[in-house]
Amino acid sequence: MISRNGLEQMSFLDIGDSISLPGLDASENALMKKSQCAIIGVRKGIVDLWNAFMVYGAEFAPGTDIPICPTTASSQPEELISWREAKKLHKREIGRGHKDYRVNAYIHFYIDDQYFDGLFTGIWFHSKRALKVISHFAGIIAPDFSTYADFPDPLVRWNFYRMNAFGYWVGHLGIPVIVNARWGWPETWGYCWDGIHPGDMVAIGTVGSGLKKKINQNQFKQGFDELIRRIHPPVIVVYGSATHPCFDKARAAGIQIVAFPSETSERFARRCRHE
Repeated sequence: MISRNGLEQMSFLDIGDSISLPGLDASENALMKKSQCAIIGVRKGIVDLWNAFMVYGAEFAPGTDIPICPTTASSQPEELISWREAKKLHKREIGRGHKDYRVNAYIHFYIDDQYFDGLFTGIWFHSKRALKVISHFAGIIAPDFSTYADFPDPLVRWNFYRMNAFGYWVGHLGIPVIVNARWGWPETWGYCWDGIHPGDMVAIGTVGSGLKKKINQNQFKQGFDELIRRIHPPVIVVYGSATHPCFDKARAAGIQIVAFPSETSERFARRCRHE
């Protein structure tokens, strides 16, 4: 059994070939190689199936054990790119022999889970492979694993755990990270903010939030207001629409709202320009 409080006292077992990433210096690559180990107990050969290595050195929220994912980005993103598009770009550049290419954009995961979470291609089960892509970009917004209202509560909590664990791990390796803020009905408020440091810049996605439907607007506003009350973020990066009155209220309170249009709205805008 893995003891959260005894991580530093456990031995480590390598689970694969070590890799060096072009975006990291020697000390950061050394830290990554250490984090590529599976935490084991007494018996040899036990494999880390839960990615416990991701939370090596992390702080955990009292009561819920959600790992805290500090925002390590020192400035706001200049551009966002989805994980799907980042993978396509990576494949193209590597195919052209550009092994040290760099892209000044943050990767976001405000897309359907099937495109970044899965047994065969997902970032959780193939984290080292994901790092090979991520290291070429300016940073990431912590993953947005789904927490639908009709999900069983343990699954919702697990996805909050995973989004913060993955974000912490990438930030711990020296890659800039912006913590992802996500909430559901008020019953999730007891743990959904636990992975966020008060005063940190945060990111949210409004695509798929149902803000166009009046029935969802009040729930979103309540959660947004609670985010501001608890976290006091100086900057909120928004992927999608930021036209709801709650954003105007935040701006009036001195919070900087940095909005990036979704891929859907950009495609619509391009189509309108050509009509």
